[in-house]
Amino acid sequence: MPNSKSLEELVDASEFTRRHIGPNAQQTKAMLETLGIDSLQHLISATLPAAIRTESTKVLQEPCSEHSALAELKAIAAKNKLFKSYIGQGYHPTYVPNVILRNVLENPGWYTAYTPYQPEIAQGRLEGLLNYQQMIIELTGMDMANASMLDEATAAAEAMAMAKRVGRKNRSNHFFVDKDCHPQTIAVVATRAEHFGFELIIGDAATDLHQQEFFGALLQYPGSQGEVKHLQPLIDTIHGKDALAIVAADIMALALLQSPGSQGADIVVGSNQRFGVPMGFGGPHAAFFAFREAYKRSTPGRIIGVSVDARGKTALRMAMQTREQHIRREKANSNICTSQVLLAVMSVFYAMYHGGSGINNIAQRIHLLTKILAQGIVSLNYKLRYQHYFDTLCIEVGDQQQALFQRAQNAEINLRCVGKNALAISLNECTDSADVQALLAIFAAGDSPLDFASLEAKAQQHTAIASELLRNENALQHDIFEQYHSETEMLRYLKRLESRDIALNHAMIPLGSCTMKLNATAEMIPVTWPEFGNLHPFAPIEQAQGYAELFEQLQTMLKACTGYDAISLQPNSGSQGEYAGLVAIKKYFESRGENQRNICLIPQSAHGTNPASAQMVSMKVVVVNCDEQGNVDLIDLQAKVNLHGENIAAIMVTYPSTHGVFEENIKDICQLIHSIGGQVYIDGANMNALVGLAAPGEFGGDVSHLNLHKTFCIPHGGGGPGMGPIGVKSHLAPFLASHPLQDVAGTKPESGTVSAAPWGSASILPISWMYIRMMGNSGVKLATEYAILNANYIAQRLQNHFPILYSGKNGYVAHECLLDLRPMKETSGVTEEDIAKRLMDFGFHAPTMSFPVAGTLMIEPTESESQAELDRFCDAMICIRKEIERIEQGDLPSDDNPLCNAPHTLDDIMGDWQHSYSREEAARPLPYLKAHKVWPTVNRIDNVYGDRNLVCSCVGMEAYRE
Repeated sequence: MPNSKSLEELVDASEFTRRHIGPNAQQTKAMLETLGIDSLQHLISATLPAAIRTESTKVLQEPCSEHSALAELKAIAAKNKLFKSYIGQGYHPTYVPNVILRNVLENPGWYTAYTPYQPEIAQGRLEGLLNYQQMIIELTGMDMANASMLDEATAAAEAMAMAKRVGRKNRSNHFFVDKDCHPQTIAVVATRAEHFGFELIIGDAATDLHQQEFFGALLQYPGSQGEVKHLQPLIDTIHGKDALAIVAADIMALALLQSPGSQGADIVVGSNQRFGVPMGFGGPHAAFFAFREAYKRSTPGRIIGVSVDARGKTALRMAMQTREQHIRREKANSNICTSQVLLAVMSVFYAMYHGGSGINNIAQRIHLLTKILAQGIVSLNYKLRYQHYFDTLCIEVGDQQQALFQRAQNAEINLRCVGKNALAISLNECTDSADVQALLAIFAAGDSPLDFASLEAKAQQHTAIASELLRNENALQHDIFEQYHSETEMLRYLKRLESRDIALNHAMIPLGSCTMKLNATAEMIPVTWPEFGNLHPFAPIEQAQGYAELFEQLQTMLKACTGYDAISLQPNSGSQGEYAGLVAIKKYFESRGENQRNICLIPQSAHGTNPASAQMVSMKVVVVNCDEQGNVDLIDLQAKVNLHGENIAAIMVTYPSTHGVFEENIKDICQLIHSIGGQVYIDGANMNALVGLAAPGEFGGDVSHLNLHKTFCIPHGGGGPGMGPIGVKSHLAPFLASHPLQDVAGTKPESGTVSAAPWGSASILPISWMYIRMMGNSGVKLATEYAILNANYIAQRLQNHFPILYSGKNGYVAHECLLDLRPMKETSGVTEEDIAKRLMDFGFHAPTMSFPVAGTLMIEPTESESQAELDRFCDAMICIRKEIERIEQGDLPSDDNPLCNAPHTLDDIMGDWQHSYSREEAARPLPYLKAHKVWPTVNRIDNVYGDRNLVCSCVGMEAYRE
């Protein structure tokens, strides 16, 4: 049959949009009929307030295909220049073992999982994280470690805040920082200290500690310029002042050096980057945070622990989520809400693959090459600033600094300038003998006249680390580090762990407020391109023109999506974005002399991070009530405005609200705050309901953070990485975060620094660029419309079984909905946790439990799920409701039913069966489970047992072989 279509018609640029959005045309028609609506446009008109509709995304390009977008981004990436980088300062080239690259970093079974709040279907990630904590405990010599932090600099800032909180006897308001800490760490700590009201003392620990009074002190080990010095005398001095000693340590150096814990440290932080995680122009990287057991209740972040399940089988869980922003709220001194799970487990798998001896060999090789380089440098008549070092040499070069630096640049080598008369060189796992010879050639102003074999012989006889500071055995001793050294064994181990988790490659994850949408393969591919992955964050910006172009284009895209005038890409999580936005507001008022503005209004439905973030910039939180429909109570808001007036700095509002509705009065709220000169912070957690339809920067917002790991497709990675850039109106743009080591356009040093790297976790920004580029103007709008359609379809199907707690004025929800379980709980005794665990038997992760309202489930299906998947989930929920009815009617005992015993494992089904319901009802309650089933690997975990028997390091391997 002749082709009747033109060539242009046959080229479908919107093909990716159709693949990203779940429902096809036929399914869309059927879903709209279920809602009693004739079109998608009718639904949006009935849902979204007309007053906030906008066309801001029209400036975006039209959609393009996957291969076109990849080719376009490849051309941008090619503008990055990959020099050999010996800059150090916490970032080093590393080799990612291919078995980990392919089976973890590039594997959706690992990168699309959610935070392990439902541990029975997250045992794989939890085991990886427990192994990670064991690794950190052994390397640092501390009692306990948490499950990772965002980066080394913010971990140090969290340690400072923790030291102030636990050091109640010490009344000092000063914090000491050794001047040989990394510059980016000093900058982040200084910013955090300023807004907490702490006084920072930056000095030489060797000479200044005893002269000062402080509540805590931060030391670098080895120092940023490379010196390895005894910590013990310094820590003794710190303890003598009843202060806490915090050590920022290099993870590879800890393979050879005596641990900070053995020298008396109270808290140890650092970066895992050089354990098999690419530099990525700054991230994402896991940071470690280890501490004395006495401080376990005050530790930020999350801690994985060992417990037992209902059968007594060893099982893992998040034993401690102090997450103090939810517990202490406006009294919190940490708003940390996430970690870097994907990067943390990569780093421990790296350690497990190499083993204790392998890690020791890598460290020894780096150290030996550094000693060889040192011998050559000295032979060429240069002087070393420090005689004790691990991998970094600081070389006194006098007035030759710039000439030598430029000579290195001409050879495509990056060195680090120290002051005006020294150069630093940090060697790494990827350095070889040829690299050392190339470095010596630079200092020799031509081919080095030195004999390498002779230099090596001298180096082997030379001591560059004091013998009492060397470990006597491998740092990693647990048998988990001796099991998986062959690729076959590691491959199978990674697969075993992956099979114990539910991720998006198994089923939809209907978590409200978390937006677990498709992370398309095409979006993920550029992350591991060397042009993006192998660039040092402090390399001269001329070598990063590809990244610069990417940043500029992504910022333009995000401005179009939000209606803001400027975007900062520095915050590397949503909580950091909140903090950065409030810092900008505070700095803005300081510039105007309005220092009295210290009140932040926050609705009672807000995320727990909101009041914690406000407290971190020394704002006083005043809670605003919500009305019976779940909206901000305008009468109460007006009363609070009347009471506090020009003392109000800001209001923090989530839009659409966490109650799952578009509040009709959002513009009135913004206008009221602006009328008294305040600023409006619109939490961007729910941008998936706005992009292309409404823009917070146009309906009244002054600043918003954007969860790129939600709306803009960066995957959650089992609890991290994330990115939380902020958008601001033009008057706040001068107060966006700067950086001490890279010039971030339009920023000023006095605005401060919020993350270790100048553009946050830069290497995952291509994911969001790809998403917006492929979806285009029409696609991002369509995604929002389908997110709203899918949520309303679920609400419609479930409303006769579970009451929908809140809806808009026309009876529709936004992109998520709240099921009210409280009436059912009264009549049956079944809890939201019982339903969450029972959903595992159907192959689903639970919705969000008891947030923002206790006794509810918050469901967000996203636009990526088809009608078939939505129906499968709804069928599961309806089946569960029928089981609850049987309990209510007395057909099932309240103490022996599929819900209170859920989840059911193979052990249950294969073992003795003495229940009031059948094995089939337990394990295959719906027909689709006969074709495929994901089995929970443990029964319901005993949290009380875990709390009473707190174990947060690895048990013996026999526990996993039971």
